[in-house]
Amino acid sequence: MEPVTGLALGRIAVGVTSLAAPDLTARVLGLDPAARTQTAYVARLFGAREIALGALTVAARGPALRALVLAGVAVDLADAATGVAGARQAAVSTRSAAALVAPAVGAVVVGVGWLRSGRS
Repeated sequence: MEPVTGLALGRIAVGVTSLAAPDLTARVLGLDPAARTQTAYVARLFGAREIALGALTVAARGPALRALVLAGVAVDLADAATGVAGARQAAVSTRSAAALVAPAVGAVVVGVGWLRSGRS
């Protein structure tokens, strides 16, 4: 399996979980869904984005695939930056920031590595 296919399938799995069980997703990320009633709503938005990006990436070939992987890298960079900013502003705990930043950085590494390989 191509690394980007695995990454895309992972996105879909995270997205489905976020849509179906937003409170669980929040707790895994170290957030307290009871403290903020909007957490489930935001988790579902995140889930929908991940499903769409993952499904499109799995279905794409050639230049479209490269464009979607690049879009995924951009989204993951934004997610990582958001996690870092959240920790700096004390909006999320260090544990939550790590749970947000680590997978995003890992996805960036996989995406950039695949893009640099010249595959499509």
